[in-house]
Amino acid sequence: MSLMLKTRKGNTVPFGYKLKEDNHSLEPIPEQLDALEKAKEYLENSSYREVAQWVKAKTGRYISHVGLIKAINRRT
Repeated sequence: MSLMLKTRKGNTVPFGYKLKEDNHSLEPIPEQLDALEKAKEYLENSSYREVAQWVKAKTGRYISHVGLIKAINRRT
């Protein structure tokens, strides 16, 4: 997994990233990106809602089940 800066493309900061001071670049948050990787494994036996709750408990950042679907699809 590469931890490179990304350019902001919309108004929403994607899960696993934070907005840098320049308001254009996104900086990865390794803990959140790692949780997304682990979430993929959990989805084999659990629902998106259950895994979204686990991700929130693990990282402290809210993610809905729909947001989790989008985040997982973006990473594959």
